[in-house]
Amino acid sequence: VFIAQSRASGSHRDVEDEELTRIFVMIPKTYTEEDLREKFKMYGDIEYCSIIKNKTTGESKGLGYVRYLKPSQAARAIEECDRSYRAILAEPKNKSSESFEHDYYSNNMRQELRGNTLPFCMQPEFCSFEKMETRIQEPVSKRLSVVSRLPFIQEQLFALFDLVPGLEYCDVQRDPHTNSGYAVIQYSTAASAIYAKYKLHGFEYPPGNRLTVIFLEDGNDSSE
Repeated sequence: VFIAQSRASGSHRDVEDEELTRIFVMIPKTYTEEDLREKFKMYGDIEYCSIIKNKTTGESKGLGYVRYLKPSQAARAIEECDRSYRAILAEPKNKSSESFEHDYYSNNMRQELRGNTLPFCMQPEFCSFEKMETRIQEPVSKRLSVVSRLPFIQEQLFALFDLVPGLEYCDVQRDPHTNSGYAVIQYSTAASAIYAKYKLHGFEYPPGNRLTVIFLEDGNDSSE
């Protein structure tokens, strides 16, 4: 299928091209390139492995590339490797790695949040919130506070919370003295805010970094 899509797109490159032989994977941050090679060599002949690192600290971002000699080997690795690696075909090198990482995280977030569930407006747990109001112990509001150990990127956090309908604004704030992330989120209705907190409190973004989501006073009568 990968090869057919490449030909159908009008590409005249050889099918042994990098577009069909290089895969992108999510890995533990403790992995070395040798660990990565060891995990994926069973699927075919590897030309090279590389791990994406933070340009400032040199630490692994928990992401890597594996390039095989043949497209069939890359396809087999994607199909047969453990689902936790979330292996996909890598974008061509002419697309910036930052842009590709952003798209990769966004797609995985959408899959995790939506999975095989019903559309938002039909999800039973959302529709039944009004019946659960007696179980909610904390005051609710349309505004949320989001805290993280890592700093936020405005566009990425907006894209995450915009998966819940009714997002009015996302304001990312930075503390110059720490490397932590803080943001204020507001929805058009308290129901949307409740749903967002229900789905995203404890959500790992990026993987390994759990978000803390709590309600913020918005000046309205919470009984509404």
